[in-house]
Amino acid sequence: MKQRLNGANAIVECMKLEGVEYVFCVPGESYLPLMDSIYETDCMELISNRHEGGAAFMAEGYGKATRKPGVVMATRAVGGANLAIGVHTAYQDSTPMVVFLGQVHSEFRGREGFQEVDLDRFFGHIAKWTVEITDVGRIPELVQRAFRIAKSGRPGPVVISLPEDVLIEEADMCFGPVSHAPAPRPSVQEISFVQELLEQAKRPVILAGGGVIASNGEQALLALAEKFKIPVLSSFRRHDVFPNDHTLYTGHCGLGTFPSILDTLRMADLILAVGTRLSEVTTQDYSIIKPEQTLIHIDISEDTLGKVFSPQVGIISDAKAALEELLTMKIDHSWSTWANERHAAYKHAGDNVAVEKEHSIDNREIIRMLESMLPKESIITNDAGNFASWLHNFYSFTSPKTYIGPTSGAMGYGLPSAIGAKLANPKKTVVSLSGDGGFMMTVQEIETAVRYNIPVIALVFNNSMYGTIRMHQEKNYPERVIGTKLSHTNFSMLGSALGAKNFRVTTNEEFRNALEQALNEGEVTIIEIITNPERISVQETITSIRQKALNHA
Repeated sequence: MKQRLNGANAIVECMKLEGVEYVFCVPGESYLPLMDSIYETDCMELISNRHEGGAAFMAEGYGKATRKPGVVMATRAVGGANLAIGVHTAYQDSTPMVVFLGQVHSEFRGREGFQEVDLDRFFGHIAKWTVEITDVGRIPELVQRAFRIAKSGRPGPVVISLPEDVLIEEADMCFGPVSHAPAPRPSVQEISFVQELLEQAKRPVILAGGGVIASNGEQALLALAEKFKIPVLSSFRRHDVFPNDHTLYTGHCGLGTFPSILDTLRMADLILAVGTRLSEVTTQDYSIIKPEQTLIHIDISEDTLGKVFSPQVGIISDAKAALEELLTMKIDHSWSTWANERHAAYKHAGDNVAVEKEHSIDNREIIRMLESMLPKESIITNDAGNFASWLHNFYSFTSPKTYIGPTSGAMGYGLPSAIGAKLANPKKTVVSLSGDGGFMMTVQEIETAVRYNIPVIALVFNNSMYGTIRMHQEKNYPERVIGTKLSHTNFSMLGSALGAKNFRVTTNEEFRNALEQALNEGEVTIIEIITNPERISVQETITSIRQKALNHA
């Protein structure tokens, strides 16, 4: 049935069909008709942000938490450029996202009009699909296609450029059915190949990635691992793919991972990689997987298979569907001894980490308190930075869908993604972890959280430096410090100015009291943690890194 609508109303109808609840944006005059159409609805809420980067991160965090496309809007080139960081994050993290960008009037295109950029070309390299709509009558077709692309196959961001005139023009619109993401399954022959290779393996390991989480395949993964007693590793920042307290869990492959945990991947003679693109970080600069190891790679995207490592068996499949089919294998073998050895290595990997003696805050103790005090289903997000290695190495994620982190390594991600996750899960406690460098990049979104009453708890590990870069600086250019020192910012005072509840803690006990109060009161809260700048990472100090570099000079 056709409806006579203008372009803006047609876009909103498409979003209604997709069940969109929240639209994140910084308002812009180039797409005011679309904002006005959202005003007329009662089924979705516009979240007006302080910066387009924050809006994009919120949409990305919401998309990760729901596995539905997060929707974000911005104006023309300037707004689009600001939110590009969130688009790139969604692309590398395989998060469904639909981006609507205002564009100059069609009659002005090609004249270098005010804020004119070829947006579809600008985003072409970091989006699954880009399109500029030039015919108002095709809006239902193209917008519904955008949502289908964003959530199908390997999910990701889609960018739609909207010339001003297209939003107000009218046409007869016809809407198609809402699409559902296909879930292809392995063939009987492919399962037979996997079974044959597994039967020959002595030290198999499952490397599980974000595709398992996206397909809701966590329980199928658990069942497969338990049936055959195969140890499980999680890929970079996918810790919640498998319960970390399970006897078959053997750790994560990421930044700052203990060598004994990475040894599990090195020692394996067969790697069953499921729903992971085998990224640079997961594979330790593409170095840890060797040709002599048998690689079985299962992913929903044909482009992922063989992109960095050539598998003996490559299977195009939805992760959950593949895991369910693998459960049908009949293998009269168990690898429990191997699994127990590797789980023990994981459990004891951090035993020799030195207790903080020179400072009254111990980051490991902070993580222990988080683990013991947060409700079981709490969601944790994190920014990029060395502080995150304490979370990665010492927090035990025991429930699925409880962790949201950027595999793109984007600074400024932690806080806004937590706000997006809280909107998706209003009954769950959501805590973000950030360093002072990254937090400053999106701290303005505290005001957004306060304005919309989205009670997240933001932890800020403040050592007054760009710590990760300082670490690499000392490794490569010892004692030549430039650009990485920051002035001390009082984030608790800044939070007060933005309307949040604030704590500034200098001891472990002060942190415990602050967290307890934040959990009880349920307000937007900043807890600023004054950390030791000398303790640059879990396993190193600035002095130890500098001395090693000087000794090798």
